[in-house]
Amino acid sequence: MNYQSLALHTDFYQITMAACYHANSMNKMSGFSLFAHNLPEKRGYMVAAGLEIALDYLENFRFSDQDIQYLDSLNRFKPEFLDYLSDVRFTGDVWALPEGTVCRAGEPLLEVTAPLIEAQLVETFLVNTLNLHTTLTSKAARCVRAAKGRTLLDFGLRRTQGPDAGMSAARSSAIAGFAGTSNVAAAQVLGTMPVGTMAHSFVEAFGDEEKAFKAFVDIFPKQGVFLVDTYDTVAGLKHAMECAQQLEKNGQKLLGVRIDSGDLVAGTRQAREMLDKAGFEDAAVVVSGSLDEFRIQELISQGAQIDMMGVGTKMACSADAPFLDLVYKLVKYDDRPTLKLCTGKETWVENKQIWRQTNDQGIITHDLLGLRTENNPGRPMLNQVMVQGKITEKEDWRAAHERFEEEVKTLPAHCLDITQPAPYDIKITPTLMNLQQKTKDEALSRCLS
Repeated sequence: MNYQSLALHTDFYQITMAACYHANSMNKMSGFSLFAHNLPEKRGYMVAAGLEIALDYLENFRFSDQDIQYLDSLNRFKPEFLDYLSDVRFTGDVWALPEGTVCRAGEPLLEVTAPLIEAQLVETFLVNTLNLHTTLTSKAARCVRAAKGRTLLDFGLRRTQGPDAGMSAARSSAIAGFAGTSNVAAAQVLGTMPVGTMAHSFVEAFGDEEKAFKAFVDIFPKQGVFLVDTYDTVAGLKHAMECAQQLEKNGQKLLGVRIDSGDLVAGTRQAREMLDKAGFEDAAVVVSGSLDEFRIQELISQGAQIDMMGVGTKMACSADAPFLDLVYKLVKYDDRPTLKLCTGKETWVENKQIWRQTNDQGIITHDLLGLRTENNPGRPMLNQVMVQGKITEKEDWRAAHERFEEEVKTLPAHCLDITQPAPYDIKITPTLMNLQQKTKDEALSRCLS
């Protein structure tokens, strides 16, 4: 993605507000906090994701000559403001939860300290990016949890909301522990091997399952996973095993069979029984078709014999909870704490830090939210990831995955429950609570005077 061309990927009011700030010489240091007001239904935690993309955007932020020409053509902005935009770069600091960190609503995913105009202009992209990636990674993590160690593959590209969303789904699922993706472009970017079997159309084009299977392994002898439910699953299984016997004569072996439709519990049980009886105990039973964490849990609880799953639409679109209630709120301007007081959407003032509290077994008991300047017990969770517009340390999805593998072990069981989860607690330090009340009283006094 060309981040240098993304300055206009913003809401128009960001630019009009920036113009007003510029005209009134309001560009002192500000603090913004990005967080979720609430968790979606049936969610006990989130997995922070999208930071790598967000930081790359910030480090390369600029308006191109074409961008400035377009804004000039709107006849809305003064020449001196457009001159300012021509030269503006992001020069701020960013504190954030590293990708792969487990978290909850009500605590910052990211905080920005920057001149007011810079911080305002980048809001939309930051919310958009962290919303999508955190949503998808959190969904994929729940699928991994439900699978109980079974291999998961991302099959979601064809039904995501556009190619870019498909790339995000592949990256997010990799962070959560999916073993591969069918998305070839994503595999190239991620540095992994693309995965896939065959479609029903392949079998239909040959008109005969045995011919189709043989043709496939003639070209790809080490990728023998046969789709057996085009016409009749039992017949397809028999044809797959006949082809597998020929593979063995050539020193190759059947990797597995895939079932995409019908009664997956009965179908996988029958497949496992037939494969084992024929001596193909190592062949995997692969399923796909409208899978998510709820369906995966249901299949396993009913005794489905599954080794591997292709998880598509419902994961890659996070069908049951396709967005997070993420917001980006001003918490400080020119050393003055600021807040919003709307009922149900009150924001915490100032630059903050989260201190994670755990028991003797390393399980989270609660998070403590306070001012960044405080010293509190527990593990500080927000790291400084950008200084004066420069990334402090680059991380990729692999580092995020390794972190998530450790982080998820710290979640209490009630957070991980698939059907009735509940988040861990969050507590507020007295120092932050006192400053919040003082700022609230002052704001109400100004408002009502």
